[in-house]
Amino acid sequence: MAVTVRGQQVTFTPPPGAVGLIGDMTDWRKREPLPVVEGEPIVLTLPRGAWVEYAWVDAAGEAFADPDNDQRSLNPWWPYPRAAVVGAYTRHPLWRGEDATQKGTAHRLTWPGEVFPGTRRAVVYTPHGHDPATPTPVYYVQDGVAFYRTGRLGDVMDRAAQRGLIPGAVLVFVEPGDRSAEYYLNDRYLDFLTAEVFPRVEGVHVTPSVRGLWGASLGGLISLHLGAAHPELFSRVASHSGAFIARPGATDAAGVIDTTTAGEWLAGQLSATPPRHLKTSLDTGTLEWLSGPNRRMAALFADHGLEHQYREYPSGHNWVTWREALPEALLYLQGG
Repeated sequence: MAVTVRGQQVTFTPPPGAVGLIGDMTDWRKREPLPVVEGEPIVLTLPRGAWVEYAWVDAAGEAFADPDNDQRSLNPWWPYPRAAVVGAYTRHPLWRGEDATQKGTAHRLTWPGEVFPGTRRAVVYTPHGHDPATPTPVYYVQDGVAFYRTGRLGDVMDRAAQRGLIPGAVLVFVEPGDRSAEYYLNDRYLDFLTAEVFPRVEGVHVTPSVRGLWGASLGGLISLHLGAAHPELFSRVASHSGAFIARPGATDAAGVIDTTTAGEWLAGQLSATPPRHLKTSLDTGTLEWLSGPNRRMAALFADHGLEHQYREYPSGHNWVTWREALPEALLYLQGG
């Protein structure tokens, strides 16, 4: 059997060819794999109710899926993560209930990029019964396809709005080109939004009452960075597992952006100039390397008396964590 769970003890039994275990418990590739010793199982103690994603690595260091576990993750980028559940991973009531019958409408946009090269795409999701002339909140969502298809942010908004929990909002799911280059504290991303995205959305699909930014990981980093720096444009931010280990221009020896040792530059900026104009929703998984930076960011917001909420989920840096966080983020930002 691939994975067995007894209380908080999770036993991972290696398949043939496995020499190490990676996943939420190693921050995937950010730490060394847990070694397989003489083919013996690896036993870990994990939080109750946790959703844990993992993969095996072979002698060449290549990750591969556990052939004996058909519990897939929601990961839209990698084919190999599989999951183990320590007891029962609790889902939000909005996900457990009936799907909405009054659904929004998706409008697809495509155009040639100017600030960044390549074809650009976005989906503008307008709520049921929406009138573009009526002032309505609009959120610009980074990693748009993943939030639209995997996270299903539009679906959860429809459910909450139909139940009278929130008013509807317009969600603009913006797809990145090179997300690392665009999201890693790159102020040119604001130029992209204001010069290319806003004119195709505002006055056409929505009359904004307020603007918000929404994202996960690097998308959460750029959302909070730009939202905090531009009170004339933005008043709301949702950040899931924000990649707050970052510093402008920081790369490792291979030229890859540094999300492990660059320090917490944005926290220093916000401590010096607190974003008092923002209403912010922050959350993170407890099984990821960004738990500490997100806790410290939330503490900074609390110390300065900024309008915010902070929540934690017993899972890692993945789409199960972020999908389950969407209802509370939406209820907070759109609620009273």
